[in-house]
Amino acid sequence: MPITISHTAPTLLITKSAFERVGLTRASFDEALNLTDDEFRVEGGLIAIGPLVGEDTLTDLIAQLEEHGLVYYDDFFELSGNWPAWLRLFAMDAGS
Repeated sequence: MPITISHTAPTLLITKSAFERVGLTRASFDEALNLTDDEFRVEGGLIAIGPLVGEDTLTDLIAQLEEHGLVYYDDFFELSGNWPAWLRLFAMDAGS
């Protein structure tokens, strides 16, 4: 089932296989970002984190993922959340 992406702030999409490969956990994201269930969603092979608020939240998170060895675009990608409210976007793993 596709994940709805917010138009109000960035959302980070990570492949579930990459997330698990480097030993990331939901708990570590919750501790760092204080996420709700609606801000950490897993569907098929895709994890969506966001919408992310705060000026540096996204850039800090990208830096942390890269420190874990994940590669932007191959393992994770961000959608800016910068589109009009009348446009609704959904994301899902291409393998689903």
